[in-house]
Amino acid sequence: MAIQRMDNVGIVVEDLGAAVAFFVELGMELEGRGEVEGHFADQCTGLDGVHCEIAMLRTPDGHSRLELAKYRSPAAASGGPRNRPHNILGTHRVMFAVDDIEDTVARMRPHGAELVGEIARFEGSYLLCYLRGPEGFIVGLAEQLR
Repeated sequence: MAIQRMDNVGIVVEDLGAAVAFFVELGMELEGRGEVEGHFADQCTGLDGVHCEIAMLRTPDGHSRLELAKYRSPAAASGGPRNRPHNILGTHRVMFAVDDIEDTVARMRPHGAELVGEIARFEGSYLLCYLRGPEGFIVGLAEQLR
């Protein structure tokens, strides 16, 4: 049996409001917010006393979702420095296709986004860049050139 689909990508954050604002400005739609706690949450995560606030966002095409989680308990554990380099082991970015990369970067700056490197051209077919958002996560942007 094969998997059916990728349901969502999860990111743990400290400031849920700022992270939601960041991804809404990027173009995602907030599906809803809620709280998760109880025995099933403890079983699933392998943690005791889980209580977290979550926000679920989806891409405009409805095919991809992002779950942001703010842990009330147990407290979120630091995975090291926030501005980790791109080549660190583990999940390092979420990539989004955009219509206008320069406009998107400009719109995201007031929400704490900073370019990790520069906007780069890939073989005349794409403009690509990585933004570091609030909380230190990296978001990739790709604009297909026509």
